[in-house]
Amino acid sequence: MAALLIVTASAQAAFAGPTFRTMFPHLLADPLEPRIAIMPWLDNDYLQLDIGTSADLYQSKSGRFAFGIDFGTYSLLRREDNFKFPVDTIDYLFGVNATWKQPLEKDTLPFDELSARLRITHISAHFEDGHYDEEADEWINEEESPFGIPFTYSREFINLVLALSSENHRFYLGYQYLFHTIPDDISRHSFQAGAEVSTPGNTYLAADFKLLPEWNDDLDKTDGFHGTWNLQAGWRLTGLGLENIRLAYNYFNGMSRHGMYFYDDESFSTLGLIIDL
Repeated sequence: MAALLIVTASAQAAFAGPTFRTMFPHLLADPLEPRIAIMPWLDNDYLQLDIGTSADLYQSKSGRFAFGIDFGTYSLLRREDNFKFPVDTIDYLFGVNATWKQPLEKDTLPFDELSARLRITHISAHFEDGHYDEEADEWINEEESPFGIPFTYSREFINLVLALSSENHRFYLGYQYLFHTIPDDISRHSFQAGAEVSTPGNTYLAADFKLLPEWNDDLDKTDGFHGTWNLQAGWRLTGLGLENIRLAYNYFNGMSRHGMYFYDDESFSTLGLIIDL
C-alpha cells in the first residue's frame, strides 16, 4: 500500500526545480514575508534590509498542491555619515511550507480561488556590533531591555494562512502557534488578518493586521495582546520592465518585528524597494 501511494504521488507530481514563482503569492504587507527589500525609515536614522525568498521544490501537475522552503534575514541598520550602516540587530528565519488551493465557482462568491499555506518555521534574533558603544564599552540602551543584553531569542512555530482571492484582490486570515520559545512565559498564540486590492496604473493597497502577545514588565511575562498594523501603498514597476519589483510606502504601528525588540511598541514610516523573486 505504501509503495502504491508513493508511485501514485510521483505520477501526479512535478519536481519544480525549484521555482520562485510560489503557488501561494507573498503577502504584500506582512513585514516577515521572505523577500529582498531595502526600506529606509522616513522619520528616524534607521534602514531595514531584508534578504530572503521562498521557493517551491515540488508542485502537483494539477496545480493544487506545493511543498517549499523559506529563508530570510531581517536587519535593522543605523544610518551614519560617510555611507556607514552599522547593523543594530538581525533576525534569521528558515523553514518549510505546504500550499494548497482550490478553484471556486464565480457565481457563488466574488472570488475565484481558496488557498491555504502552512509553515513550520524557526526564527532567532541577535544584537550586532552596531548596537555596541565601543567608546563606552557597553551595549546601547542596555538598561531598557527587560532581559539584559545580550539575551537569547529563539522561536519555533506553526503558521496557517487561509485566503480568498481573485485577479484584483485577496483577503486572508491567519493563526500562529509557538511550540517552543526563548524567553519563556510568552503567549503561544497570535492572530493575523489582511487585505490586498489592486488599483489603477499597476498600483495596489495592502494592509496586514496582527494580534501579538504584549510583554508586561511587572508580571515578567506576556499579558494580553497588542494590535500591530502594517499599511502599504505600492507601485509595481511592470511598465518599466521590472516585473518583480515594487516601490512601496509602509506605515507600521505596533509590536516590533525584530526579536531583540519584541517587547517594544514602535511607530514609523518607510519608503523603498521590494523585490519578489
